[in-house]
Amino acid sequence: MQLPLMDTIPIREDEGGALRVGNTRVVLELVLRAYQDGATVEEIVESYDALSLADVHSVIGYYLHHRAEMDELLEDYERKAEEIRKRIEAAQPELKDLRQRLLARRAAMENANASPGN
Repeated sequence: MQLPLMDTIPIREDEGGALRVGNTRVVLELVLRAYQDGATVEEIVESYDALSLADVHSVIGYYLHHRAEMDELLEDYERKAEEIRKRIEAAQPELKDLRQRLLARRAAMENANASPGN
């Protein structure tokens, strides 16, 4: 018995270099991170409705068969993201504590708008 040719793995590189699943805009990293976080294939498809069940099964199967290479790829993504975050923070140091300042401003406004006697 001869097996039919196996389908290729539904991962494609877009014009910007991002790896995407199937014909969607969903990046491979999101699918793999969701799987690593314990999501089932069905839950991943529910989260990203552009994905097909078959494509996610194929991608996860590929990941499981090539775990070392794929984990290295994910670590590379993390390193690059950290480098970009550091560059952005260095270029905009005044934004470092922006969240805390905005929360403080909101609290001040809420206190000013609170009615007396509350």
